Amino acid sequence: MKRPILIHPDPRLKKLCTPVADLSDDLRALADDMLETMYAAPGIGLAAPQVGVMDRLIVMDCEKDETQPPKPMVMFNPEIIDTSEDLNVYEEGCLSIPDQYAEVTRPAEVRVRWLDRDGKVQEQDMDGLWATCVQHEIDHLDGKLFIDYLKPLKRQMITRKMVKLKREMARTG
Repeated sequence: MKRPILIHPDPRLKKLCTPVADLSDDLRALADDMLETMYAAPGIGLAAPQVGVMDRLIVMDCEKDETQPPKPMVMFNPEIIDTSEDLNVYEEGCLSIPDQYAEVTRPAEVRVRWLDRDGKVQEQDMDGLWATCVQHEIDHLDGKLFIDYLKPLKRQMITRKMVKLKREMARTG
């Protein structure tokens, strides 16, 4: 089931999410809903707070090659356990901040640990777009948005655009 995506500024997007204590069928269903929502948007990552759920859950799929099958990932309680000293700059966007993009500098490579759908601990090294995406989505679980990396003036400009967009969406309903 596709879910509505919260648009910045929304107080839920700035809150710290709660670790998932027990993997329930409801949480697995939420992960499926989030993947459907992410693909429909379309996007490459989505965090639970973006659909109004304050649990530490992200989904992502950074497979851009149309000839390759999708590579959906579901991560409960994801955490970055190691980062490279090398940095990468990517132009990031966010489904909660539509049509706004900005360059963000992050570690080029990360090692991530998480629980999969079956509650098994997984660990993986990621680089390129996957590394950027997982860091961006984990930031959401910590109440941080990509615009928080920007200079205040640029961040305020984007926030004003989002306030205006939300007003227009409310009017056209």
